[in-house]
Amino acid sequence: MACGLVALGAVLLAPGAQAQGNDVAAIAAQKDAMRKLDWMHGVWRGPAVTQLPQGAHEVTQTERIGGFLDGTVTVMEGKGYNADGSIGFNAFGVVSYDAATKSYWLTSWAQGRSGKFPMTVTDTGYVWEIPAGGMTIRYTASVTNGGWTEVGDYIAPGQPARRFFAMTLKRVGDTDWPMAGGIAKE
Repeated sequence: MACGLVALGAVLLAPGAQAQGNDVAAIAAQKDAMRKLDWMHGVWRGPAVTQLPQGAHEVTQTERIGGFLDGTVTVMEGKGYNADGSIGFNAFGVVSYDAATKSYWLTSWAQGRSGKFPMTVTDTGYVWEIPAGGMTIRYTASVTNGGWTEVGDYIAPGQPARRFFAMTLKRVGDTDWPMAGGIAKE
């Protein structure tokens, strides 16, 4: 019954949503803003280390990143491979731009957690933060000479930043993901 009500609601709401049409100005602003992250598109690989209570956890980090929805969002998947080939880390993220507030957002899913976090795009990369109780987890990325470096720091009031994560990736190729393999009309 609940499925039937949801389907009925979708049918009733669809004409109104279609009648609104596209917000051409918002789409143009989103595309323009997302172009600043085009450097990310492709396949990346390199060493990453996370400092855990039991010691350093080293992986070979990979990222595959591409534009989606006609360039209005950037989709990314990160996998960290342990020395034995097993997956030690896996994350999925979507970067978007809100034209109304002129702000970037990273929506992330990793290790049983998810959230939507503010993101600042810089001339050389980006910064995004996760509120964590009385402190902040800050990730800072930069791209130089075809390399992507990202670090993670714990920031607590009145204390120096404490680095817990670092990765250094090299671009190793192009990707047609996530656009490839879409369902055709027929």
